[in-house]
Amino acid sequence: MKLNANVTVIPARNHKRKSPDEEKPKLRVAAYCRVSTDSDEQASSTMLKLNTTHRSSVVIQTGSWQVFADDGISGTNTKKREEFNRLIDECMAGNVDMVITKSISRFARNTLDCLQYIRQLKDKNIAVFFEKENINSMDSKGEVMLTIMASLAQQESQSLNQNVKLGLQYRYQQGVIQVNCKWFLGYTKDENKKLVIVPEEAEIVKRIYREYLEGASMLKIVRGLEADGIKNGAGRDKWHTSNINQILRNEKYIGDAFLQKTYTVDFLTKKRVKNNGLVPQYYVENSHEAIIPREIFMQVQEELIRRRIVHTSPNGKKRTYSSNHCFSQMIVCGTCGEVFRRVHWNNRGKKSIVWRCVSRLENTGLFCNARTVQESAIEQILIKAINETLGEKDTFLSILENNITTVISQDNNQAQTIIEKRLEELQAELLKLASTKSDYEDVADEIYTLREEKQKVQVDSASKDEIKNRIVEMSTFLKKQHTSITEYDEVLVSRLIEKVTIHEDKFTMEFKSGLTVDIGE
Repeated sequence: MKLNANVTVIPARNHKRKSPDEEKPKLRVAAYCRVSTDSDEQASSTMLKLNTTHRSSVVIQTGSWQVFADDGISGTNTKKREEFNRLIDECMAGNVDMVITKSISRFARNTLDCLQYIRQLKDKNIAVFFEKENINSMDSKGEVMLTIMASLAQQESQSLNQNVKLGLQYRYQQGVIQVNCKWFLGYTKDENKKLVIVPEEAEIVKRIYREYLEGASMLKIVRGLEADGIKNGAGRDKWHTSNINQILRNEKYIGDAFLQKTYTVDFLTKKRVKNNGLVPQYYVENSHEAIIPREIFMQVQEELIRRRIVHTSPNGKKRTYSSNHCFSQMIVCGTCGEVFRRVHWNNRGKKSIVWRCVSRLENTGLFCNARTVQESAIEQILIKAINETLGEKDTFLSILENNITTVISQDNNQAQTIIEKRLEELQAELLKLASTKSDYEDVADEIYTLREEKQKVQVDSASKDEIKNRIVEMSTFLKKQHTSITEYDEVLVSRLIEKVTIHEDKFTMEFKSGLTVDIGE
């Protein structure tokens, strides 16, 4: 059966021609720029270009204009690009119809980030126009071109990153240091970007070193600083023990600089890790003015090690350093060798503070029947011991003079000079091997070994200097003190006394200068 097709003609209608202003809706355009340095000239130049409406023909029909600009921020990732992230939020909220930027490298130097955000905006029907490359992300060929150009931008960034690394290494070899002083307590930079001391902050650093050597724990130092209303390097009232630890270990306070302690493993994520010898390191001595004398710094390093060491007591317990009281770690049992611990005692309603051997307190396998001693009694015994040295000062001064002669004769300067001379020879040898691209592993190993030996010699020398200072301090005290001590002085005891051994019938006082005094019951 044949079907007859029925066709209906629908004629064209006459439409009223719209005015030019009504042909296209006005676009809400956002301009984005990124200045990769902190240069004022570059920033002002970029902002001037953004504020000129003749940048591109697409701007003619704009209804509104917003500017987003990140200053001094890398384009390899978006974590710290606040304005860029704000731009994306505005786009996702439907407040932007088009984004204009100077070039792909200004938008992102990470290929993945670039394509991710362009596709995200494309899903919202928001075009991104790159003026330099003349690419519109909404064009059919736009994404192909963007992929190629973004990859080139990322490669360029990687090349720049490598050039920066080489430049830094060259400056390090010349002894030129770069330090961020934003959170660096004690120093700032002058007009030539050289480290200069801030006197008020330097006094805080000196206080920290002094209190630590006097026996205070890092927590005690923190509480003291906070109680006095002293701000840390970041300008905050709250201190942490990690702040104190970093200050006590920072070689820059003695005028040296250990460069490239960390390095960047990925130029895109900017992730930094500790340098364990995978890339070169540089140690610059006397690069700037010191706040802390070198011998004091070395004494602190020795003290840091001493407090970190866990000692095994005679009863097998692990003991660490304690600074809860002036007598902590100072009073030792003459019977079992354990330390005494401070106890608040309530004996038949009578409250007092006593010191007892921890073997008795902990009821361990090694039981000790050492006597319990009143704290006030120990204080009086210490006054008696100090007065005994004053009463026989001529004899004790002669002993101290012999002791200091012995310490001075043990000089480490010769060993340190030999190590430094060998290090200079190895540096010259290292440069020759590097220029010929030869294997320098053996030289590098010897440099590391010699640096460790030099550190040990310096610490040993600082330890001997400390002993010498203690002897001098004791001698000065004996010469200047003309009367007996009548009241207990905790500061004086901390300065002079090293250890108190409690026996059944006597007390043995060991002074830090090496003197020993026995006080009977």
